[in-house]
Amino acid sequence: MRRYNGPMKTEDVQPFLRSTPTIDFDHPLVADFTHQNTAEAASDIERAVQLFYAVRDGIRYDPYRIDLSVEGLKASTTLEHGYGWCVSKAILLTAALRGVGIPARLGFADVRNHLSTARMRELMQTDLFCWHGYASIFLDGRWVKATPAFNVELCAKFGLLPLEFDGRSDSLYHPFDREGKRHMEYVRQRGEFDDVPIQAMIKTFLETYPIAGKLQQDADFEHDVDQEI
Repeated sequence: MRRYNGPMKTEDVQPFLRSTPTIDFDHPLVADFTHQNTAEAASDIERAVQLFYAVRDGIRYDPYRIDLSVEGLKASTTLEHGYGWCVSKAILLTAALRGVGIPARLGFADVRNHLSTARMRELMQTDLFCWHGYASIFLDGRWVKATPAFNVELCAKFGLLPLEFDGRSDSLYHPFDREGKRHMEYVRQRGEFDDVPIQAMIKTFLETYPIAGKLQQDADFEHDVDQEI
């Protein structure tokens, strides 16, 4: 696993086309998901856009169930569950993109989330979300960022502006919600990688969050959102 920064030549994209233990695009579930959502696309940009929306809205966002094991982060595991958090959804999008020959890598940043549930605030004891994940995609000779984390139904419930993606411009969190309240603030870029930097993430989580490693199997993020509306 390597970190990459700055512009890259076309011949350098080979590491971002490979299957890895978590980016398992050759798994039947991932291959089928990819085919179903790109069968009618006529270009790489169309394929990337269709896969973005398939992951954004087809996989429910749930930050309560974070599993930092290889098995828990696999793209195929996210499809089996039907839910994921920002990192696992970015992994799924990256896997699907690589599966159709589009170079993609995993990007990470620390963000300050000004909107969350009471349970999330109690558990985390901070509004800083470390190692927020997104996909970085090589299209038309340049890298563009795509953030497929929040499904459109969740955005509607939480009063957020859903993130769109056209394959040409970066898709990053909005700084404000629909009512003009503070939403997301990017505070640190951690770089872009060919695979998941699991050990670095675990180290940060153990240092930052009192509940690191504790799964909330009995919790439902969208239910908590409904309770606070």
